[in-house]
Amino acid sequence: MQRTAEVERNTLETRIQVRLNLDGTGNTAFKTGVPFLNHMMDQIARHGLIDLAVTAEGDLHIDAHHTVEDIGITLGQALAKAVGDKKGIRRYGHAYVPLDEALSRVVVDFSGRPGLVYEVDYTRARIGDFDVDLFQEFFQGLVNHAGITLHIDNLRGINAHHQAETVFKALGRALRMALEPDPRMSDQVPSTKGSL
Repeated sequence: MQRTAEVERNTLETRIQVRLNLDGTGNTAFKTGVPFLNHMMDQIARHGLIDLAVTAEGDLHIDAHHTVEDIGITLGQALAKAVGDKKGIRRYGHAYVPLDEALSRVVVDFSGRPGLVYEVDYTRARIGDFDVDLFQEFFQGLVNHAGITLHIDNLRGINAHHQAETVFKALGRALRMALEPDPRMSDQVPSTKGSL
């Protein structure tokens, strides 16, 4: 079974295309106009072993808000499409990732219920030109459209770049764990209700 998806989202503010393969090797291609977000999505793909290509055109002359949020939405839609009925997956995943002084924990549940708990107190408001407030918009769009519950906690950190990078690396690793086939579940849905 191929766990791949291609999704397009076109609005008056943005045009987004996402292509992903959940059983990839971490290959990436990004053209979004938001370099730091590209760097962070690369962490998801490489640590999650997800092939990911994202192309975006947005109203960056205003700011990056719509582009970042809509990339999160479209990535969530692609994730939901690729995972399908969730039969045979582990469902839950978690990871702790350090980077020098920074440490983050991410826990994910492919529950079918969107939920975000986001506890990251960045030590500065911008990383280069990137407004760190936009990360919450990205993750909210992602969980709403992927139908996942996501807990993100930065446990410590002094360098904001390190804080962000540990979050995205941990997300990649948590996704990888949750999406792995569970040989003991075979083609069952990992829920006592029989559906997610």
